[in-house]
Amino acid sequence: MQKPEERNETIITEFTLHGFGDLRDLQIPLFVVFLVIYIMTIVGNLIIVVLVVRVQHLHTPMYFFLGNLSCLEICYSSTILPRMLASFLTQNQAVSIYSCFLQLWAFAVFAAVECYLLAAMSYDRYLAICRPLYYSTLMNLKICLRLVAGSWIGSFVINTASFLFISQLSFCGHNVIEHFFCDFTPLINLACSGAQQVKLVSAILASFATLPPFILTVTSYVYIIAAILRIPSATGRQKTFSTCSAHLIVVTIFYGTLTIVYVLPDTNELKELNKVFSVFYTILTPLVNPLIYSLRNKEVKEALRKSGSQFCNSHKSALTSCFQIL
Repeated sequence: MQKPEERNETIITEFTLHGFGDLRDLQIPLFVVFLVIYIMTIVGNLIIVVLVVRVQHLHTPMYFFLGNLSCLEICYSSTILPRMLASFLTQNQAVSIYSCFLQLWAFAVFAAVECYLLAAMSYDRYLAICRPLYYSTLMNLKICLRLVAGSWIGSFVINTASFLFISQLSFCGHNVIEHFFCDFTPLINLACSGAQQVKLVSAILASFATLPPFILTVTSYVYIIAAILRIPSATGRQKTFSTCSAHLIVVTIFYGTLTIVYVLPDTNELKELNKVFSVFYTILTPLVNPLIYSLRNKEVKEALRKSGSQFCNSHKSALTSCFQIL
């Protein structure tokens, strides 16, 4: 018979995602809620992408970045929600170690890309407001493509390097991840040894993925706000601020919840709170982004209204033709 110490050192090959396991009686209602959120996220972001592609007056750098951000949000939410929805229905919370690593890697890449895209969007607004005469020169299609490509390539390289260190860890004994997805800290805390070294290396690499875009975003908005305050008329200030208010709200929500989850100390008292805030930046942020841009952006609302009218008119004409034939 094995001793307890030996049983605790058994190498594990799968994890159990605890998720919302404390709410056993609410699994079906939670499934319905998150399914609705997922469908709305996909549909809302797809609408933004279609509008940016189809509507001519949205073919500008600002909306080019917005279309890329919406594509990213679809990938971002699809990394977490389908697996969560399946666990609500099947009650199967087991996930293989390789699937868990893959989810962590994909999530980290998409989160880092979002940081870079939000920084590119803030830089675009800085040029439009603070240096309007040079805007067309400093922010053309070629530069936009380079910024988007750089966001993806940089995020891929940084997070793949971090992933290589994490993949060297071995896990034994306790295999329950106290989260609804394979997040970094809950996963690393289950490692048999070497967790502190991997945390240090990953923190250094993660700083390259988050600090430069965060500093660029904050710096851009410092200059933007200063420029807006120098505008003499209240109407002018309001009109100028409206061009970047939606993006500022998205940045605040994203970095605010991200800071609460990853910067605050990892204590038992904050575990459940971190799980709640994780829902905000992993599930709700991709949902609210298209809503914020649609509700606070006149050009998007106008494009949506015109596209809706054209869609209805085309279908109305088709129905009328069918009735005439009949």
